[in-house]
Amino acid sequence: MSSNLDVRKGMVIRQGTHLYRITDVTTSQSGKQKGTVHVSMRSLHDGHLSERSLAELGRIEEVPTSIRSMQYLYAAGGEHVFMDTETFEQYSLGVDVLGDGMQFLVMEETFRFLTVEGQPVTLQLLPAVVLEVVDTAPVEHAGGGANVMKEAKLNCGLTVRVPLFIKNGDRIRVGTDHRDYQGKEH
Repeated sequence: MSSNLDVRKGMVIRQGTHLYRITDVTTSQSGKQKGTVHVSMRSLHDGHLSERSLAELGRIEEVPTSIRSMQYLYAAGGEHVFMDTETFEQYSLGVDVLGDGMQFLVMEETFRFLTVEGQPVTLQLLPAVVLEVVDTAPVEHAGGGANVMKEAKLNCGLTVRVPLFIKNGDRIRVGTDHRDYQGKEH
């Protein structure tokens, strides 16, 4: 069991039979009263976001987690098949595990997953990923504005706005939070 003072962002807790990942911890206090700690948490089962105070949660149990590397093999219907790079075990994962990270999937690339009791529960994207431009307008050397952009389709299917000098085959960094161009990879 974990004391309530140990609660931190990113930890996985068990409440009853459900697993939750803590997404935010805030404290509110008014006057001379003792502060109330509020916890935002996402269900690892269905992705539902909820917010509770620590008093409502009672004592919580921290669940041990680990990070595993898995290679994306292929899509089969609504599921995506990944292979653990150490054990070669294959996992068929859906949107409940992949979340918004699904739009960054590229076959044969390796991704990091948060695992609980050996099972992948959440895709852990880095703040920026490197992707290849597969379709964009020809290179232009237009003068004038420094912020002139054009659209580029990436190898994962995502479309982002890039500077005019980017061409097909270039590898670029894309921010996973805002899906924005962050620079050319050399």
